[in-house]
Amino acid sequence: MEIRSKSPDTIHFLSIPAQLVNTMITVRDLDFTYPGSQAQTLHGLDFEVEAGEVFGFLGPSGAGKSTTQKVLTGLLDDYDGSVRVFDREVREWSREYYDRIGVSGESPNHYLKLTGRENLALFASLHEGETRDAEKLLSLVGLGDAVDQPVGAYSKGMQMRLNFVRALLHDPELLFLDEPTSGIDPGNAKIVKDTIASLANEGKTIFLTTHDMTVADQLCDRVAFLIDGRMPLVDAPSDLKREYGSRTLRVTYRRDGEVIAERFALDDLVAADGFERIITEERVETIHTEEATLEDVFLEVTGTTLV
Repeated sequence: MEIRSKSPDTIHFLSIPAQLVNTMITVRDLDFTYPGSQAQTLHGLDFEVEAGEVFGFLGPSGAGKSTTQKVLTGLLDDYDGSVRVFDREVREWSREYYDRIGVSGESPNHYLKLTGRENLALFASLHEGETRDAEKLLSLVGLGDAVDQPVGAYSKGMQMRLNFVRALLHDPELLFLDEPTSGIDPGNAKIVKDTIASLANEGKTIFLTTHDMTVADQLCDRVAFLIDGRMPLVDAPSDLKREYGSRTLRVTYRRDGEVIAERFALDDLVAADGFERIITEERVETIHTEEATLEDVFLEVTGTTLV
């Protein structure tokens, strides 16, 4: 994974010795149907998440992403199949499970009359071990000036950032992040993404649920596509874009006021008819490879868009 620059204020998190566990999550033939529903939500999901991996779970709203995360975090235990985390079936874990995982949900869930500092102090009290300094965590995501403001006065983006750092309080080995940049402005979304990259660089395992393909492409080592509760594909973003993209080079140039575009095969540029002439004789405006985006791949594989 690419190592990204870190802010001077970035908190360094403890890395987990790799020998403790190699596969963090193992899911086999996972089915789930909500009580009273006639429609099955998850259909035979199979995947693994390795220690230290950022694993992206991608799909449109209603695909089953949040349901899968609720199963993995122990909120839904009436599933069929096997779901093992830290090499133990999730439904067999007791409360110590929540000292080893951190969870940031898609929607903010705070005590609105308490301040940001008081919210983190309250949640810190639920953990057995040492927790991190609340003020430093809030400053990390740009909430340093709002630590003593009631959370009810926070914008949605501020509450989402509070949600995010709440998951980091107890320095968990494994993080479940559901749409961590949703509702956050681009500047602060970059801070959240940089923090996730920093956590990954230091060995944390991250299960990232999102419909934002740009976030997934920037952060994930592998991604799984989910559509209608089924998983048709799991692979690294770079491999997917290479497999489904076109190995061509697109050159645009201007002649007599008109913009002209031509394409050439990347594997045979030297012998390509006209390429050298355009480069040397024409007024070239742009040259770029035609790589598929993750969204292009998702559309081709699933036949649907991320709406």
